[in-house]
Amino acid sequence: MIFRQLYDSVSSTYTYLLADESSGEALLIDPVFEQVPRDLALLQELNLSLKLVLDTHAHADHVTAAWILKQKTGCQIALAAAVGADNVDIALEHGNVVGIKGVSLEVRATPGHTDGCLTFVLSDHTMAFTGDALLIRGCGRSDFQQGDAARLFHSITGQIFVLPDNCAIYPAHDYSGRTRSSVSEEKIHNPRVGGGANERDFVQYMNAMQLPHPKKIDEALPANMRSGMPADGKVPDEPDWADIRISFAGIPEVEPEWVIQNQPSVTILDVREADEISESPGTLNNLIHIPLSELRARHNEVPRDKPVLTLCRSGKRSSLAIGILKAAGYDQVANIHGGMLQWRET
Repeated sequence: MIFRQLYDSVSSTYTYLLADESSGEALLIDPVFEQVPRDLALLQELNLSLKLVLDTHAHADHVTAAWILKQKTGCQIALAAAVGADNVDIALEHGNVVGIKGVSLEVRATPGHTDGCLTFVLSDHTMAFTGDALLIRGCGRSDFQQGDAARLFHSITGQIFVLPDNCAIYPAHDYSGRTRSSVSEEKIHNPRVGGGANERDFVQYMNAMQLPHPKKIDEALPANMRSGMPADGKVPDEPDWADIRISFAGIPEVEPEWVIQNQPSVTILDVREADEISESPGTLNNLIHIPLSELRARHNEVPRDKPVLTLCRSGKRSSLAIGILKAAGYDQVANIHGGMLQWRET
């Protein structure tokens, strides 16, 4: 199984990619709206087909990417039936089994943070994706959005702590940079629900907490009741001046084929050194040479009347040129994927 743990620094949210190497099918758990380009880039680079998006609950601190991922990939959306959200393809109940070819997840209802909280457990009980029910050395709050501390205690102890001690715990959030835990660790060391705490200990602890409401709650909750669909029902605008793909490294790229077909409408900036440019990409309009080592000092020589595409031998140095140009105020910039090495194969 292919497994990746991804992170959104704004909301401290973990998104999980699980995929089957044989079939190439993939699923995502708790994707974040603003991270769609990153997630799509990873799927493409790993040659995976997204079939399913699951949310552990209706989040209050970020907008889910479920709806927009469905528009872009045709995947299905799965969420607890108890949430009652729109645009859901698979309304999940406790005891369901859901997944893709080669990856099967048990659905366990773990309410208490919200009514619709679910924990997804890998079929061999080696991994549990606990959403906000159980965090690393913590748990989800229970003071709003159908929260119920007693219910959360029984969800954790009755659905998660009964898993094997070595079952890895992967939560929806962590605010201290911790990435995973285990059932045994949390049973012993969790300061709220571990170490022999009983229901009264836990409920009084949770009721004594005073936490501010999540900053994005007014935006996130209504959107998540639509599975992340914007209020106008439209896919957000994307750059339309080129056929741009954002790599998993965050670099905007275009393929050489697109450059050949659209070259008069762009400026090509070749950042190779002078002794490298004996090999040319061919007869092209609007081609200029400024070595990468000189670009910071000479960026004003790059025309601003057209989008700029950067080029080098392999596409590595030219990707750095993107950052230099953006810092200098160039908005429409992209790297030519693979540089001259890819160009030769076109």
